[in-house]
Amino acid sequence: MADEIDYNIIGDDMQLVEIELDKKEAVRAEAGAMMYMGQGIKMETSTGGGLLKGLKRAITGESFFITSFIQEGPGKGYVAFGAPYPGKIIPLDLGRFGGSFLCQKDSFLCAANGIDIELALTKKIGAGLFGGEGFILQRLKGDGMAFVHAGGTIVEKDLAAGEVLRVDTGCLTAFEESVSYDIQWAGGFKNALFGGEGLVLASLKGPGKVYLQSLPFSRLADRIVAASRHTNGNREQRGESSGIAGIGSDALGGLLGGDRKF
Repeated sequence: MADEIDYNIIGDDMQLVEIELDKKEAVRAEAGAMMYMGQGIKMETSTGGGLLKGLKRAITGESFFITSFIQEGPGKGYVAFGAPYPGKIIPLDLGRFGGSFLCQKDSFLCAANGIDIELALTKKIGAGLFGGEGFILQRLKGDGMAFVHAGGTIVEKDLAAGEVLRVDTGCLTAFEESVSYDIQWAGGFKNALFGGEGLVLASLKGPGKVYLQSLPFSRLADRIVAASRHTNGNREQRGESSGIAGIGSDALGGLLGGDRKF
């Protein structure tokens, strides 16, 4: 049984979630997500269940270690976790969804103690070969609260039985296990080559709930890297020395240049 926790999501475009804990209650979070905490909170960092679980989390984009925050002081305590880039925090009551929910790799933020973060592979080989990082999903499993982060604005869709939704793979954030997930070609040579939307689309078939994000991290990273390269190119044409700015853009490209689509 997962701990029952109270929470408050604060902010609009740069959100954080503050979680209130009774004595001996705990919350687990991705390493580095904590913003602040009360005096009675104790931190414990571990693999969260052995070497294998740590490795599985690492494959899904999370850190090898996970940190638990336990209220050891008298009365109630609190701890807050911040999102890694502009967007929204989605609270998921896993008990309402049959005890599990699938989500984009590296989207996990925090969860009540007792929630497991597992590796989930798509069932169809087409999704694995052509879906990019969509082949590797996170399964949040348990009967308590979990929180995931997505970029930009969140769109919530409730698909009826048999209803199909096609979406850019990077915009897919999380969905119920009852939703079928597959990959489809965008259609047409010109669409694939010049459309700018990628070669494939994610096809989702209801019933079930789906969460979409308007600003995938991959799009944000691509725009930043493109802008930095354009700026450095103009400087080189004018014969200016890029200096520290050039080093900074190269470092930024290394950090953000990887394709992080779903």
